[in-house]
Amino acid sequence: MPLLSLPCPRLTMAILSPDQAELESAFYQRNLRHLAPWSPIRTTDYFSTANIRRRLEIQASAFEAELVMHFALLSPDGQQMIGACNFSGIIRGAFQACYLGYHIDEAHQGQGLMQEGLEAGIGYMFDVQNLHRIMANYIPGNERSARLLERLGFEREGYAKAYLNIAGRWQDHVLTALVNPGFEAPDQRWSRRLG
Repeated sequence: MPLLSLPCPRLTMAILSPDQAELESAFYQRNLRHLAPWSPIRTTDYFSTANIRRRLEIQASAFEAELVMHFALLSPDGQQMIGACNFSGIIRGAFQACYLGYHIDEAHQGQGLMQEGLEAGIGYMFDVQNLHRIMANYIPGNERSARLLERLGFEREGYAKAYLNIAGRWQDHVLTALVNPGFEAPDQRWSRRLG
């Protein structure tokens, strides 16, 4: 049974419980080659059911403490994980922000499922967690991510050299962010004020 479920028209966003580790393990085993260009290099047993169970136990505690929200995108029947969407590095206080990371099963690309899941996840982070800003960064040349973030309303804020070690090398990233419109008066865009 998931710790939290957000229903969507064609999938369910769920924070998995440790006893659902096999779903996540199967997703990553199926997509190792597909996700390799966009992921850190991992040990061969990193995605074993036992290791994922341990990580899900830690993530459950982090979820309860409102520090991290690791969502799985599940098929409508809940029997297959088809993607992941992580809101991590949640900072409260004056910042009220987090980082977003995501990936989808190779067989489910190009169907709008990630956008559907992210819309639900972003809604949860803004409306329930009351965050002000979500930051998402992507490797230059990852046009799918660039277009997805643009459709979701993320704006480019910068460019970071050698930002993350992905696929065995330090890679540049385009920096984007989405600001919660609930924090703005309808007649002004605070982020656009001049002078």
